[in-house]
Amino acid sequence: MSTERTYLHAISAGLRQEMERDDRVFLMGEDIGALGGAFKVTDGFAEEFGSDRVRDTPIAEAGIVGAAVGAAIAGLRPVCEMQFGDFVACGFDQLVNVAGKMHYRLGLAVPLTLRLPTGGGFSGGPFHSQNPEAWFMHAPGLRVVAPATVRDAQGLIVSAIRDPNPVIFLEHKNLYRRVKDDVDDGEIFPTPLTARTVRHGSDLTIIAYGAMVHTAERAVAELDADIEILDLRTLVPLDEGAILASVARTGKVLVLDEANYTCAAGAQVASLIADRGFETLDGPVRRLAAPDVPIPFSPPLEQFVLPGDDAVKEAARGLLEY
Repeated sequence: MSTERTYLHAISAGLRQEMERDDRVFLMGEDIGALGGAFKVTDGFAEEFGSDRVRDTPIAEAGIVGAAVGAAIAGLRPVCEMQFGDFVACGFDQLVNVAGKMHYRLGLAVPLTLRLPTGGGFSGGPFHSQNPEAWFMHAPGLRVVAPATVRDAQGLIVSAIRDPNPVIFLEHKNLYRRVKDDVDDGEIFPTPLTARTVRHGSDLTIIAYGAMVHTAERAVAELDADIEILDLRTLVPLDEGAILASVARTGKVLVLDEANYTCAAGAQVASLIADRGFETLDGPVRRLAAPDVPIPFSPPLEQFVLPGDDAVKEAARGLLEY
């Protein structure tokens, strides 16, 4: 038996399974109880699991993360929701300077999962559309995952909750209700923190993650070429072997990243390829990312800023003809 799930409902399903499986798992966040969360990911959870395990919090992200760190050290497995990923900046110190360094300093595990609804594409403006993953890739001790599909959304949330490390779980808002898939009923198994080959090819590799995987797929469907797409799935750990192997097969690579261009995740991928895969290249490493500006409210301006299908097709054609 299978059930059609959206990306949003896949995350809900993974959360529900882990709460049923392990009574150490509990949820914290603003309006996640009675309201069911800003995007309804936890709709009905308060009635099902009770207020002790689905805790509405004040609007105080530093307090949410700080309390979760203490709970995790004490043996629980908190899952925190930021209403929008941008607001994690208010809890940055607790996350980066406490949670991320606790094992190194004291040998203590901090099994904390922090859910960050991120990304643009819905005219949310500069305070609700950021992609902050590079902040955390630079911070030792944190894992960073970014599912693109329904199956990976539910499998990676399970992996995140079971991981003994603090995990930043990037869930792209523009995928919540747009991406659907039939998934098997029954147990949801953890997804490994490795890259996934979306489609195999020999002419060019496109490397992406999150919503940009779908942008790549749409663009490639309109190109007459044998193009490979690699979905990173996790940014920390970064699957360097899969990246280098894919580039070695095709000889050309386009790195696609929705985040701001400077020091983004795509920059790390490009650096890796230049450092360790240079001799396999038949052309320059090409990157597409957003310019270093806040994401605009205006729908036309937002579409102009974010990498789109046409920009991917143009960049891919240029590399194919190189």
